Amino acid sequence: MVDQAYLEQLKTKLSELETKMSLPEVSSDPQKMQATMREYAHQKKLAECASKVVSLANAKAESEAIMADAESDDELKEMAEMELAEVSEALPEAEREMMVALIPPDPTDSRNVIMEIRAGTGGDEAGIFAGDLYRMYTRYFDVKGWRHKVLDLSPSESGGYKEISFSVEGEEVYKTLKHEGGTHRVQRVPQTETQGRVHTSAATVAVLAEVEEVDIEIKTEDLRIDTYRAQGAGGQHVNTTDSAIRITHIPTGTVVQCQDERSQHKNKAAAMKMLRARIYDDQQRKAAEEQASERKSMVGSGDRSEKIRTYNYPQNRLTDHRINLTLYKLDRVMEGSLDEIFTALHEHDVEERIKKQMEK
Repeated sequence: MVDQAYLEQLKTKLSELETKMSLPEVSSDPQKMQATMREYAHQKKLAECASKVVSLANAKAESEAIMADAESDDELKEMAEMELAEVSEALPEAEREMMVALIPPDPTDSRNVIMEIRAGTGGDEAGIFAGDLYRMYTRYFDVKGWRHKVLDLSPSESGGYKEISFSVEGEEVYKTLKHEGGTHRVQRVPQTETQGRVHTSAATVAVLAEVEEVDIEIKTEDLRIDTYRAQGAGGQHVNTTDSAIRITHIPTGTVVQCQDERSQHKNKAAAMKMLRARIYDDQQRKAAEEQASERKSMVGSGDRSEKIRTYNYPQNRLTDHRINLTLYKLDRVMEGSLDEIFTALHEHDVEERIKKQMEK
């Protein structure tokens, strides 16, 4: 219950966190400092929301008391009635803001990501669609001012990609993109189709949060590292040295590769970044499966086999199946106009988490 006592508890917690941030063992450790600052920001937001709820609730109680008091004159009662109407309208929204603030912050939200797009069913058309998705995302990144860099790619003979991996860096990248994982389906008439028939193809997207070495331990003896010559479109060698890197994590069988850089050292660093993200993602997925209710509360599971969205070109329609969102402006979406979709997904996720908070 949000009352004055709860508000005082929050103020005490804020004071304790301020003291903690001044301690040498915290201020000298970037990770501890960042975690403490994140917790402080969360508690401060809670305190602000709680203060608003308490203030409105007190005002409501005062107005009701004036109106119930037989000795209150008519003018005072009229003023109390007006204030009661205003407060009664503002209080539910303040309580909702409080529920949103109660949702624990996800420390992963602020991280950069590695995205992987792979052509699925549909042959050449699936490869072309994978290329279209990559172009759609990178257009959006450019508008946001986010940096993106290709780590590995395998071109499709008819255009697009069999698969492409790339990093994305910017503000709250994972928070924005984390609901993009899954199967994206396209319905359109391929250029090679002479009868004008609509074909259905698919591509899968994975969104992996970048993780630091301290987040996950990978032993050197568990790795097999191979070098090879980077390949370009059509199979020609991009350069004359074996600078491309393939790393196999023997315990899990996870394989990653990077061939974008001319430097073997840079490719190895990028491949290790991809490997850490993959293994961390697998660990998080298994943990989520063990906590079925938590997995259920999210917007989809992020599983690549889950069909999340359909891009229908003949009808200029996009449908996100998880939240029943339909937009008839696919042409703009494919040019990177994704904010409306991302906002709707985020709001749906927040609503689901509020419901979960209320069930506790």
